Amino acid sequence: MAANNSKAKPANIRTMEDFAAHVGLSRPTVSKYFNDPASVREKTRKRIEQAVTDSGFRPNLFAVNLKRQRTKILGVIIPNAIDPFYMELTRRIEEIANEAGYFAIALSSNGRPELEAEAIERFESMNVAGAIVAPLGRARGQRKLDSLASRVPLIYVDAPGHEGTPYIGTDNRQSIGLIVDYLCRSGTPPCFLGMPEVNLNARSRRLAYEEAMEKAGHMPHVLPIPASEGWDFEEFAHQQTAGYLARGLPSPTLLCANDRLAFGALLAAWEAGIRVGHGRDCGLRIAGHDDHPLARYACPPLTTVAQDYGEIARLATNRLLVLLDEKAPASPAEASGDALLLTARIMLRASA
Repeated sequence: MAANNSKAKPANIRTMEDFAAHVGLSRPTVSKYFNDPASVREKTRKRIEQAVTDSGFRPNLFAVNLKRQRTKILGVIIPNAIDPFYMELTRRIEEIANEAGYFAIALSSNGRPELEAEAIERFESMNVAGAIVAPLGRARGQRKLDSLASRVPLIYVDAPGHEGTPYIGTDNRQSIGLIVDYLCRSGTPPCFLGMPEVNLNARSRRLAYEEAMEKAGHMPHVLPIPASEGWDFEEFAHQQTAGYLARGLPSPTLLCANDRLAFGALLAAWEAGIRVGHGRDCGLRIAGHDDHPLARYACPPLTTVAQDYGEIARLATNRLLVLLDEKAPASPAEASGDALLLTARIMLRASA
């Protein structure tokens, strides 16, 4: 075979993975060389040195030094360990992290600011390489998250941190606007049952509802709810809806800020002897938000808007790996440090 005398620099060698593939060696072997050239065999060392000369590749020394001081652990903090949204989010993060040679550890704050602060402290003591956090949005936790972000890359999911911090989530204005538009076109405009103010999504979805109703030319009807910091949304909505059904709802259409609230509302309607759905014999329409895994199995199946759990996890984890210099960005979304809001899809079922 004729020798290739071209000295042109190979294209697209931007990360250690790219360089390892170019050389035909494993990434750990290449990393070992850059950490200590004498630690690899002479034949391997000469092979890597020739590839460095040919390609002009130079590793990010800051990232290399950072990795020397840190573990291969990614921290994940979620507000509720049994909520299917966060379970699916965590599962996908773990899969992607594992493929990249990292080990993801998830801790739950259980909706309590003191446990969120404790989780942050625990990850700091473990010297995690980076973190993905679904924040509660309380002042104490935010201060600790800011401190963590000053040391390691941090990505927010589900609810944002400070403006300008990396964030992957659902566009509540689009998703709530989508379901409000459908409900207004298909029947009586909806009143709104909000979630307790446990995170920034509670306010964001309420404001999105008000904006969508005004855009459609209707008066918003936000149902007053008591202050609560609990995450037992089903029980909360069951109690609130039962009370409003006894007193009279302002509309025969009820939009709930999330599907777990809608499940509680469905139970309250059943107990009150009110049939939920479209037909002439139905006294109430109920819709939700999120497309909870059990939404299609509710009675009746729940009309809702679907968040793309897997895509949120994929983008968040890949963006974190980019910041850790473990991969080249495959898209502008993975390279950007700005907020990235995903659109939702409407799931039309029998409840509304």
